[in-house]
Amino acid sequence: MKTRRSTPLTIVMLAALAYFLLPLVWLVIASTKSTQDLFTTFGLWFSRAPQLFANIGTTMTHDGGVFAQWLLNTVIYAVVSALGAAFLAASAGYGFAKFSFRGHGVGFNLVIGAIMVPTTALAIPTYLLFAEVGLVNTPWAVILPSLINPLGLYLMRVYAQDAVPDSLIEAARIDGAGEARIFFGIALRLLAPGLVTVVLLTLVTTWNNYFLPLIMLNDPKLYPVTVGLASWAAQAQNGNAGASSEMLPLVVTGSLLSIIPLVVAFLLLQRYWQSGLSAGAVKQ
Repeated sequence: MKTRRSTPLTIVMLAALAYFLLPLVWLVIASTKSTQDLFTTFGLWFSRAPQLFANIGTTMTHDGGVFAQWLLNTVIYAVVSALGAAFLAASAGYGFAKFSFRGHGVGFNLVIGAIMVPTTALAIPTYLLFAEVGLVNTPWAVILPSLINPLGLYLMRVYAQDAVPDSLIEAARIDGAGEARIFFGIALRLLAPGLVTVVLLTLVTTWNNYFLPLIMLNDPKLYPVTVGLASWAAQAQNGNAGASSEMLPLVVTGSLLSIIPLVVAFLLLQRYWQSGLSAGAVKQ
């Protein structure tokens, strides 16, 4: 069968590709420039004297190497939050999908309603609550709120409905397996593609989170990379000419370094994600 080509569709796809890739291309190119080159050379072209490795070295060693600490903090916050949120979402989603209990419908409707609530609207109440229990300015102030993922719970509930057959659960019960053993030994394996999806969603959300750690953390050593780079950008904007010249390449290069772990994580996990989704699309 001959494939038909649509010129308007091709143009739209190329425009969408440019829309998503141009900022990344600019960031990569800008990270190779000095402050002077950032303002004197064309934004999407390299300068005559690229200094990417020099910029990386300066970024990693500036202010006692605090950027490396910010990056490590971000990895800890994002990984712990992603794994914890995925496990909680899988547990609750499996429970909503496979068990009937009083308040089942109301509880799930509350989950759907929680998806519509902006996280920024909950930041101040969360801060006041954490201040009462003394968790402000600790890593838990960032990790604990990130463990609650209503969208991930909804996705896992929908996925568990078909991914874990009722007949398999009944067979395990007949063989004498308890509910905990069924969940950890059987259901979690079948829910793996959904778990990867929730891990990726939570990982990206926590990694890019800015407002919550901004109000929760006062110690610069606890900052994630988003808040840390914002503080550098503020120094570049409010400082004198010399300070601005020093900080601008650091902000740009730091922004590039901050997205590399996310790209690597997605490339490593996408094959499990895609293979699981493909397998789930085939009727057994």
